Amino acid sequence: MAELLTATDKRTHYCGTLSAGDIGAEVCVMGWAQKQRDLGALIFIDLRDRTGIVQLAFDDQTDREAFDKAFGVRAEYVLCAKGIVRSRSEGAINKTIPTGEVEIAVSELRILSSSETPPFEIVANSNVNAELRLRHRYLDLRRPDMQSNIIARSKITKIARDYYADNGFVDIETPNLCKPTPEGARDYLIPSRVHKGKFYALPQSPQLYKQLLMVSGFDRYFQIARCYRDEDLRDDRQPEFTQIDTEMSFVTADDVMKMHEGFLKKLLLEFSGIDMKEDFIRMPYAEAMERFGSDKPDIRFGFELCNLSDLLKDCGFKVFAGAIADGGSVRAINVKGGAKFSRKEIDSLVEFVKSYRAKGLAWLKWNESGEISSSYAKFLTEAENEAIKSAVGAEAGDLILIVADKNSVVFDSLGALRCECAKRLGLLDPFDFKFLWVTEFPLLEYSEEDGRYYAKHHPFTSPMDEDLQYIDSDPGRVRAKAYDIVLNGTELGGGSVRIHDAKIQSKMFSVLGLSKEETQEKFGYLLDAFKYGVPPHGGLAFGLDRLVTLMLGLEDIRDVIAFPKVQNASELMTRCPSEPDGKALEELGIAVVASEE
Repeated sequence: MAELLTATDKRTHYCGTLSAGDIGAEVCVMGWAQKQRDLGALIFIDLRDRTGIVQLAFDDQTDREAFDKAFGVRAEYVLCAKGIVRSRSEGAINKTIPTGEVEIAVSELRILSSSETPPFEIVANSNVNAELRLRHRYLDLRRPDMQSNIIARSKITKIARDYYADNGFVDIETPNLCKPTPEGARDYLIPSRVHKGKFYALPQSPQLYKQLLMVSGFDRYFQIARCYRDEDLRDDRQPEFTQIDTEMSFVTADDVMKMHEGFLKKLLLEFSGIDMKEDFIRMPYAEAMERFGSDKPDIRFGFELCNLSDLLKDCGFKVFAGAIADGGSVRAINVKGGAKFSRKEIDSLVEFVKSYRAKGLAWLKWNESGEISSSYAKFLTEAENEAIKSAVGAEAGDLILIVADKNSVVFDSLGALRCECAKRLGLLDPFDFKFLWVTEFPLLEYSEEDGRYYAKHHPFTSPMDEDLQYIDSDPGRVRAKAYDIVLNGTELGGGSVRIHDAKIQSKMFSVLGLSKEETQEKFGYLLDAFKYGVPPHGGLAFGLDRLVTLMLGLEDIRDVIAFPKVQNASELMTRCPSEPDGKALEELGIAVVASEE
């Protein structure tokens, strides 16, 4: 039977905070039993809370009632223990935990709650399968490493709040029930009971509200914002996520980048103890694609792309020459030290690039002994083969990997392949923090499938002044005043200088295929606001979940979110989403229609 706390049961210390300096003190601790060890005349219980573990000791000096209770304690019982802190015996000191020199000689024990045997042991670095952990997330969150992750997230959030408050940003909440917006990902729609047949949308971001706050004169806005996107999940993506969201007035792109670079340097110093003095690298989008095949390049290692098209446009190998003739390219990476890969491993790399739509992967392996094997060398002249080796800077011990295809495929496949090779070679230190800004993104990207342009970031991003002249004649040529902050191959956040001229904003909607009527219906309130004096403004939003994941050197974003969703956007613990009550649907004027499937 569970016991109740009395008026005198006041916790004096957390378990993990006791040390030799507390010897002789009378203390009261509370937490969960990690394990109980019954040695007959002695009983020891490891008591755990979010700060760590302390040992409770019961012996022949212990009150009999407390000793008998300790005998019945099992893992995950919730306890309140009072007693005196004392030194452990010489042979019982545990140097692996901070409290290992001391124990509590218990005088009084309360069992506040009993527990069934949990489905997995509550220990750090558990190898229990993810589905079982997520079904019992409340138990998973008791594990020390998970608690450490969530506490780290709280610390990072506080550093953000302090930094932006110190720099004059005003913390303002924006609505979670919004007007549905076109472009971008799919909205989560929320039916209105009062306005039957009409729907709110959960915000994909606070974008338009924060722009309107700049029109309102707040000058600098900040929010830890919840956002929602109904899109397919990946390891670094959830249907609901958190942004460190900001906006600033009377700024250029340089001003915005410097402000947020300052936050990341403060974060590195206060959270990781790294004092980064140098400015972050800035790299135009076009250069990032040419050198790394990606708009979020990982610069912890080399393996940069090398364009071989000019060397091979007239070669006799149709795979290479044909790709160039069709408007594509032939590009290579030189994997330094890659000759250690076996033929089986190289074959797996061939299959890897096929997942990025590449038709194949040509390769040349140059062993340390000087022996060369290749999938393509026999189709080229000796001079062409030497020219390739020279162009990529190959030497003994290297592996040359080549893709020939249309440019989008070449960039995607080689951009991913260089990272895969670095991973297999053990070159990716998660705590080697390499930041860079990617700038001058294309304003628009063309969809062959839909036969129209879409905004690369969003429709409110300002074109670069010198490119505005091409907005009608050559929209794909127009660059944006946009910038992404990238860390170790992951986009941490993105932003832009916004359009603050109503005419340019209307032109942008037109280029995206929206009629005047559609524009007025969907964005009339924004254009109306633009009639009353709009300051130049820009901003940026960091993905908090991704930021915490990378700062902790983790791979799975779910390990820094208290209650995450899984791949199909469901939550295993509460089993949501679920079928609604029929009466609720009736009140909303909604009927669920079964599909033929």
